[in-house]
Amino acid sequence: MASIHSYDFNGKKALIRVDFNVPLDKETFQVTDDTRIRAAAPTILHVLKNGGSVVIMSHLGRPKDGADDRYSLKHIVDHTAKVLGVPVQFVNDCIGENALEKSKNLKSGEVLLLENVRFYKQETAGTESFAEALSLHGDCYINDAFGTAHRAHASTTVVAKFFPNDKMFGFLIENEIKSVDKVLNSTEKPLTAIVGGAKVSSKITIIEQLLQKVDHLIVGGGMAYTFIKAKGGQVGNSLVEDDYLDMARKIMDEAKAKGVNLYLPVDTIIADQFDNNANRKEVAIEAIPAGWMGLDTGSQTSKDCAEIIEKSKLILWNGPMGVFEMDNFQQGTIDVANAIVKATANGAFSLIGGGDSVAAINKYNLADQVSYVSTGGGAMLEYLEGIELPGIKAINE
Repeated sequence: MASIHSYDFNGKKALIRVDFNVPLDKETFQVTDDTRIRAAAPTILHVLKNGGSVVIMSHLGRPKDGADDRYSLKHIVDHTAKVLGVPVQFVNDCIGENALEKSKNLKSGEVLLLENVRFYKQETAGTESFAEALSLHGDCYINDAFGTAHRAHASTTVVAKFFPNDKMFGFLIENEIKSVDKVLNSTEKPLTAIVGGAKVSSKITIIEQLLQKVDHLIVGGGMAYTFIKAKGGQVGNSLVEDDYLDMARKIMDEAKAKGVNLYLPVDTIIADQFDNNANRKEVAIEAIPAGWMGLDTGSQTSKDCAEIIEKSKLILWNGPMGVFEMDNFQQGTIDVANAIVKATANGAFSLIGGGDSVAAINKYNLADQVSYVSTGGGAMLEYLEGIELPGIKAINE
């Protein structure tokens, strides 16, 4: 593989796979959150600055049957040009004569955005002939779409084989990998992981991976009630996965055997229904009355978590502490976010990853006060689980 830092882009066309799957306003089709476009900008601008031209490919949404105007990348052309500070050309296909003609005539310093690769079923099927057709647009291939690196699609994985010596990672993927590796492989201690979210079942492999590495594992969110019930606590109507009670016990035993401090909430904010305006009170987490459900962590839990987090050197946060989308049940998540910010200011390295933690850190405008916010979602979680991601493997091979 090549390196973006030393590759000679002069006079070359770089075919770059980005993740421009951005939210659009349903009426006006304006971009409502351009985080992903801004995240890919440094890679695109680096190629242009070094004498190259850029052909961008991406998907948008999940079009079912071929081309669909709602998912056309034409809607993001102007916004992308604004972010990059250079004009962006657009072609209404990603393969075929028309698209090739357009990319063939690209001059150094110019940018061309291809139409949504998912307008072709062959993209998600990972069809080799389709990947080959895409490869004709570039002299080199850069994968900078970490958010789709866990999918073996034509434009994220298969296309790399047509650039045996001219394939590389963009800055975004490089930083993602570096950040996760820093958390997983650093010798700095203590390492604290905060794992929240609704279900134990979706986080088992991550928890098992983390138990090999961490000093502290803080469990929050809906999954905490499964652990509490497994310990014999009364959890009322709280979310519980009864099929996973044995698994929860096994995880607690394993943590003990490995000397990992597995921290479970001690108190919780309960409600008499799943509603922001429900009646609510704070109780001990193992004593939730019948008919009530836990929707957030309580004040003592926040204090305990802050104490653990603020003494940490490395912090990974994946998943909120409660139903933070409802203002009356967001305090536990806010408290954890603030503790991470404080630890970061004191020199800790903090990595925020996984959809809801990222949404929370953005909701409270704290993204620039932590070390790294992953754009990866599912890809980052699989990488944390130790799964080799097809998009990463294709470049490394």
